[in-house]
Amino acid sequence: MRARLTEEWAIFLLAVQFLTRIPVSPDWSEARMSATPRWYPAVGLLIGGIAGFVFWGAAQVVPPLLAALLATAAGVILTGAFHEDGFADCCDGLGGAVSRERTLEIMRDSRLGTYGALGLGLLVAAKIAALASLPAALVPWLLVAGHAASRASSVLVIATSTYVRDHGTGKPIATGTDGLWLAWITGGLACLPLALAGDARLLLAGALGLILGHIAMRRVFEKRLGGYTGDCLGAVQQTSEAGVYLAVLAVL
Repeated sequence: MRARLTEEWAIFLLAVQFLTRIPVSPDWSEARMSATPRWYPAVGLLIGGIAGFVFWGAAQVVPPLLAALLATAAGVILTGAFHEDGFADCCDGLGGAVSRERTLEIMRDSRLGTYGALGLGLLVAAKIAALASLPAALVPWLLVAGHAASRASSVLVIATSTYVRDHGTGKPIATGTDGLWLAWITGGLACLPLALAGDARLLLAGALGLILGHIAMRRVFEKRLGGYTGDCLGAVQQTSEAGVYLAVLAVL
């Protein structure tokens, strides 16, 4: 039992290292890397918790808009804009090409194009505006729920779609479908504070926004590519997270 817990802790730390800039140094193995997706929502809990704390602290002394911007910046710094970069690359590839081959080529290019810049700018602005418009007491919990559940959304792509590159960032985790019940439980528990907020509409709206964000992004890249890349995982995380915030705002 102790050996199993030690192994899971190492896998969790590897997930933290993969998704964030938090300085951890777990021992790497192909098997451990493949198993990391089940811990992605838990890493989202960590990121959302830190972003929520930043918002709570900032909201004591600055206007909500600035607090939302600082909380968003904290998440970006923690992750090294990992998911945002994937969303921008998807915007460039899906917006700037028609053929599957050209789309994949553009998405691999590290340079940021017009579609990527505009798409990412508008998405980040929408998230900040939504958070700034919500009741301040709700935002920290919503950040936790949004970051964890949206990473469960990207794990769903891994579990139910096909990785389309021969190699790339997403290749080592493309077969990581063992123990995904842990990802679903973690993502669900992260949303529990919304259910306890005294308004059942918050949980329902958040779930609906998550689903719509997932489907909207996934439908586009799967139709063009026939599956997903590592960039697509980042893109679906971003649209799912934004969907949670916007849907909750819509019912308040």
